[in-house]
Amino acid sequence: MNPVLWRRLLAEFVGTGLLVTAVVGSGIMAATLSPGDAGLRLLENSVATALALGALILTFGPVSGAHFNPVVSAADWFLGRRAGTGLAARDLGGYVLAQTLGAIGGAILADLMFGRPAVAFSARDRTGGPLWLGEVVATAGLLLLVFALARSGRAAVAPAAVGAYIGAAYWFTSSTSFANPAVTIGRAFTDTFAGIAPGSVPGFVAAQLAGLAVGVGLLRALYPSAAVVVAAHEFGGIPR
Repeated sequence: MNPVLWRRLLAEFVGTGLLVTAVVGSGIMAATLSPGDAGLRLLENSVATALALGALILTFGPVSGAHFNPVVSAADWFLGRRAGTGLAARDLGGYVLAQTLGAIGGAILADLMFGRPAVAFSARDRTGGPLWLGEVVATAGLLLLVFALARSGRAAVAPAAVGAYIGAAYWFTSSTSFANPAVTIGRAFTDTFAGIAPGSVPGFVAAQLAGLAVGVGLLRALYPSAAVVVAAHEFGGIPR
């Protein structure tokens, strides 16, 4: 059985928050240590994010499934709704809210740890067709990966595989692979290396939702019986 809802929502809130703390904090540290080398800053940021994501999936997977991402939660609900697997429709809104609030809190925490203002909206514009296309690719690829792992009985390798994919997608997508509406919103609250201007957020989120549609369509074609993603029961979930 899955844990009670409040435990799962708490896990999504804390897990998403710590993920954004890792993204933003490593970006601040990278900018401090490597101010003259943009490539090295991106490498430092991507490696820290990939490792943190894998660790967080291992930590919170047994409780909530470690979605940390509204598009993963939405896909989990959509693909599992007929078979009664995956996230329940009544819980989807709670997951999305917990993830979004956690992401904002994670950005604030990172800023405070590095002695910056708690909230400083980013001035870093990230907009335009090439970046939006990058987000479609990053998001669709992420969904393909996590659901293909579940469908083929390899969910146990999800922490390493998802972390590796996100770390690589920093480099092979034009947008540096946000691939997550909650994280995108959270990163608008920090005027640092990892930030995104609030005015750029709607375009990124729209592209991520397009990636959700593409990813789900491909999954329905390639894995017609794909159901739950990194579900709590696949990690031996904690009792109620």
